[in-house]
Amino acid sequence: MKGYMLYKKGEVEITPEQYEVNQFQKAAEEYGIELNVLKPEQFDLIVTRDDRKSIRVDGEVVTLPDFFLPRMGASTTYFALAVIRHLERLGVYSFNKSDAIELVKDKLYTQQVLASSNLPFAKTMLAKFPVDISLVEKLLGFPVVVKTVYGSQGAGVFLSENKAQFEDLMNLVCATKSNANIILQEYVKSKVGEDLRVITVGGRAISCMKRKSKDGSFKANFSDGGSVEPYELTSEIEWIATEASRICNLDIAGVDLLFDGDHFKICEINSSPGFRGMEECHDINVAKVIFDFMRIRLGLYS
Repeated sequence: MKGYMLYKKGEVEITPEQYEVNQFQKAAEEYGIELNVLKPEQFDLIVTRDDRKSIRVDGEVVTLPDFFLPRMGASTTYFALAVIRHLERLGVYSFNKSDAIELVKDKLYTQQVLASSNLPFAKTMLAKFPVDISLVEKLLGFPVVVKTVYGSQGAGVFLSENKAQFEDLMNLVCATKSNANIILQEYVKSKVGEDLRVITVGGRAISCMKRKSKDGSFKANFSDGGSVEPYELTSEIEWIATEASRICNLDIAGVDLLFDGDHFKICEINSSPGFRGMEECHDINVAKVIFDFMRIRLGLYS
């Protein structure tokens, strides 16, 4: 069994800090899977009717892999998407597919899709410059969360505590980049600085953890130094996470949930979730779970 992982760094550039990639490589070796970690730039895309059983990597013609595993998430570029699409059209199964990756990369579009399916999510608004601050106050209120449309691991996420602070931030954005794609999201106040991360694989929620921010920040990302602890995977949490993954057509997903009283709202969905924190607080090897699913999906389990 041979597979390609698409990542921002190539095989020779991987360091111990790339935890998830290293876990995939260890699991692949244990399972006898030949896993090559490649950057998008290593591919040459040549579209032809004749060459349907091979591609070019580092300038050389190579046979098609059994599977493709994109691990770039919100940082997936147009070229990276083109690589995924190219392999899909040649019959290589991608975990996840290009359309699903593109969908959840766009935070506003993700919320639009969730809204059409009546799932609970944080109320979201697309900023239009100049921003109608009175409308924001009426529909979302303050504090309000300000996000770039594309981003992950808490990057490009800000909290405007009040109307004056929000106006200053919008003026700054407008002055520097008036065509910036910004979304505004209601500030869910139930448990400030805490949220849940659920990982789903093959339509099944495999684990759940609670993340808590450091230093009182409202962002609870583990990558920013937040703490993690196991959290019970209740039927409600499981249903929301698996349904969100299904609607977004994701084989592998990280679903982030906000506490909303006794219930939950979807904050974001990630097509390439980190899982170091999950493995620290659960007895689980996420890479192995993913490979088990992939082998079953491809009919290669033995």
